[in-house]
Amino acid sequence: MNGGILESEIRTLKKERNAIILAHYYQRPEIQDIADFVGDSLQLSQKAASTDAEVIVFCGVDFMAESAAILSPDKTVILPELKAGCPMARMVDAESLRQWKAEQPGAKVVCYVNSSAEVKAESDICCTSSNAKEVVESLAGADILFVPDQNLGRFVSERLGRSFDLWPGYCKTHDRLRVEDIQVARGLHPKAEILVHPECREEVWRLADYVGSTAGIIRFAQSSTNEEFIIGTESGILHELKKTCPGKTFYLASDKLVCPNMKATTLEKVRDALRDMSSRISVPEGIRVRAKQALDRMLVLK
Repeated sequence: MNGGILESEIRTLKKERNAIILAHYYQRPEIQDIADFVGDSLQLSQKAASTDAEVIVFCGVDFMAESAAILSPDKTVILPELKAGCPMARMVDAESLRQWKAEQPGAKVVCYVNSSAEVKAESDICCTSSNAKEVVESLAGADILFVPDQNLGRFVSERLGRSFDLWPGYCKTHDRLRVEDIQVARGLHPKAEILVHPECREEVWRLADYVGSTAGIIRFAQSSTNEEFIIGTESGILHELKKTCPGKTFYLASDKLVCPNMKATTLEKVRDALRDMSSRISVPEGIRVRAKQALDRMLVLK
């Protein structure tokens, strides 16, 4: 179907349902363009918690929609593609985390938002790649169990000069980026600054000029006087970078930086979800209340 017709149908349905469409920077360009708000995980969590809309259409992956349902239990939360999961989130489960906690009594669990509601419910506080440093700093003096992303945990650990216990999880997309990819890109574009996400391997982020969240990468590119950038995160970010940084040039560090789960959402699926009010996401109340405590502790930090 023609994209313009689909977009018109989505706007009509959105108005009828009193809905808001939230999209992550890694979504397809046409999904970002139809969204009411585009952001990284922290920004999307904040928006989901504050919206007055009755329906939240979450164009992302399952843990993001779960977080919206946790924060806004009075809203209807829809994930247009139910199969859009996060492999990293599935690398840890609540029972395994409980066992890990039992082995280290008194330690605080810092849980990356790329995790299930059940895992959040077993955690002391959540974090995103935007605020992980501030979250850990809020737990001064405590031993830290960081779950599930070992690469982000290692990055924050070094920046703070503190040792963490790291769960051995990782993002399958960012993990594909290797030192050799950076070296090749640098050889092709010697004047470019290298901007990477902290979900990348340690040996990769050590080569970067800047390491930060998707929103952080965008802000850095906007403020930099440089005109060329090598981007070490999921390809979807290029759409926003090109829109907000006219006159600057961006090179993806590797053509392997494509998340099939983030790309699973299409305009047709957004239209169908709004039309049928299908693919609803809910979280059992007992889990939701405990998970919300961990998310709320994160959201109150400035």
